[in-house]
Amino acid sequence: MIATSLPQPKMASLKRLLVGSPIRTERLTHERLTKKTALAIFASDALSSTAYATEQILLVLAAAYVAGQADAFSRVVPISIAIGALLVIVAISYRQTIHAYPSGGGAYIVAKENLGTLPGLIAGASLLVDYVLTVSVSIAAGVEAITSAMVGTRFAGLHNHRVWLCLFFIAFIAIANLRGVREAGSLFAAPSYAFIFSFLCLIVYGLVRYYMNPGIVPLPNDVDLKIAEGYHAQPLHLLLLLGAFANGCAALTGIEAISNGVQAFKQPESRNAAATLSWMAFLLIVMFFGASFLAHLFNIHPSEHETVISQIARIVFTGHVGWFYYVVQATTAAILVLAANTSFAGFPRLSSLLARDRFLPRQLANLGDRLVFSNGIVLLAVFSGILVWAFRGDTSRLIPLYAVGVFLSFTLSQAGMIVHWRREGTALRSMRAAVQVAGSQVDNLAKGSAQSESNLTGKLQAKRLTAEAPMSLAEVTQLEKKSHWRKSLAINGVGAVSTFIVLMVFIVTKFLHGAWIVVVLIPLLVVMFLRIHRHYFEVAQQLSTEGLEALRPIRHEVIVPISGLHRGVIAALEYAKSIAPHHVTAIYVNLDDETTQKLREKWQQWGSGVNLVVVASPYRSLLRPLLNYVDRVKRSSHGEVVTIVLPEFVPARWWQNLLHNQNTLFLKGALLFKRGVVVTNVPYHLEH
Repeated sequence: MIATSLPQPKMASLKRLLVGSPIRTERLTHERLTKKTALAIFASDALSSTAYATEQILLVLAAAYVAGQADAFSRVVPISIAIGALLVIVAISYRQTIHAYPSGGGAYIVAKENLGTLPGLIAGASLLVDYVLTVSVSIAAGVEAITSAMVGTRFAGLHNHRVWLCLFFIAFIAIANLRGVREAGSLFAAPSYAFIFSFLCLIVYGLVRYYMNPGIVPLPNDVDLKIAEGYHAQPLHLLLLLGAFANGCAALTGIEAISNGVQAFKQPESRNAAATLSWMAFLLIVMFFGASFLAHLFNIHPSEHETVISQIARIVFTGHVGWFYYVVQATTAAILVLAANTSFAGFPRLSSLLARDRFLPRQLANLGDRLVFSNGIVLLAVFSGILVWAFRGDTSRLIPLYAVGVFLSFTLSQAGMIVHWRREGTALRSMRAAVQVAGSQVDNLAKGSAQSESNLTGKLQAKRLTAEAPMSLAEVTQLEKKSHWRKSLAINGVGAVSTFIVLMVFIVTKFLHGAWIVVVLIPLLVVMFLRIHRHYFEVAQQLSTEGLEALRPIRHEVIVPISGLHRGVIAALEYAKSIAPHHVTAIYVNLDDETTQKLREKWQQWGSGVNLVVVASPYRSLLRPLLNYVDRVKRSSHGEVVTIVLPEFVPARWWQNLLHNQNTLFLKGALLFKRGVVVTNVPYHLEH
């Protein structure tokens, strides 16, 4: 019987070239991130949203502008202020989470521990969807920045190939992350800080140019005015303003990444993570509001072929500083593409937690050769690639799907923290009450012993109670002061209410524009989690050793399927006879009488005394006659184990596999689902 196994050296060499050599497990602590590197990795998603968040507000306001409301775009400033206030609330709330969960306090962990398994799974599903959308939106926006810079050049046609560009960048970032956390951080740190520098230069220089020369504001070009997907000309009413606000809340996406990855920081993890979050929030507010304010000052209108940031940079950087326009576009494109890296850090970590709790396949919980969750990285790359292809790399079509999962996870995380602080407050009150009760007992005993100097028992009891008290009232008071649980409860309460309101606004205003996909997808993912968990529970029950009888000896009935007689078959026969010397049968399927007769003649010399059974196959099938024979032997085995020994030779070169049939692979697959049948392979390696 011919069977082959694909040699791996060529594939292994390619893998080593792409992702590098394996790293020892004890090196894991050395793969931790400094605050500077962590800001580049975890904050790139949030900071990159400043490149398109302002534009998303203007796209909705464009519907009112088309309807004749000339000042519609001026609403971008108050809307941005409202989003900035929300950002402050969310950032402060997540600082509480980081300190309360120094081992990593993502929405899944917080919601699961404080609200229960189902809310935790909803939060987990929301975050997984958000991570996939983050990659898709960031990559698509980055490619748009590249194609915007090509407007008016001979490369303007690059816009038509944006899907392929998106897929290329997704593959690039996936490979970079497969090489390991520290290498990814080193690769992405420089572009992240270059973007921050160039964007701040754009804001500062833009403000200076405007106030020193207000006449530089050009007349807007409305020939290719772009309106948000699903909107049409309409007056400026509350629902439209809420829609613009919801679109602009894309600026908040990614702010939770640091709390999800606290364990990636160097020690002290929680303090470093909180400091990084504060810097990220500060930069995000300055950059987002700066972009919105410049868009208002320069009367920028959203365009079909050029991004808002590109338009601002073209106006601001002219003359001898015109070259800096390309610096802004290059760094913007780089940060948008690399912003997907935040998801490649978060998605694998979250999927590993879900897999550890048996809500996702166990393979996702395993660290790869480079101490990263390789399976999660590959899975994220595949899903985001499919999404980019399905939506043709159009950011405006992807944005309506974006923030539902984000704000749902925000809300559940903040609600979980409310329960956390209430529990801490209850525990402290109980501790205070217990100490006060113990103190009153000591006082009573002390008074009794003072009244009777001979009351030795009372004195001893008072001394024992004092010694056994877990802490004094002063120590409890000190703990309450350190806890600040009331203040923390208020902060997370405001955060939960705020994010819930935004979530409702987003669902109402964006439901028909694509948000319904996420609203439907998240419950489906939760159902999938529960089904996977139930499967693992049932498997554990069936594999449990509880009630298992003592081990008993096994008798084998061995069958050796053969396709001819060669060294590989003889090696398999020798192995089979070592298992059951007197219960071995070789089986051959007769497809040609002449070949069968030659086999019988050779069998007399090399068959090792093993019985040869030849079965007919009038329809030239190999598998069916073999499986039928196995079934007949199994029915007559009287409890014996039927063992199938499969001889196979292994070619020396990978391409030689293409020259041989793979019948053994099909037979192995068919036998796998037969109860009471054991399959053993006996490989024979060829030298050349």
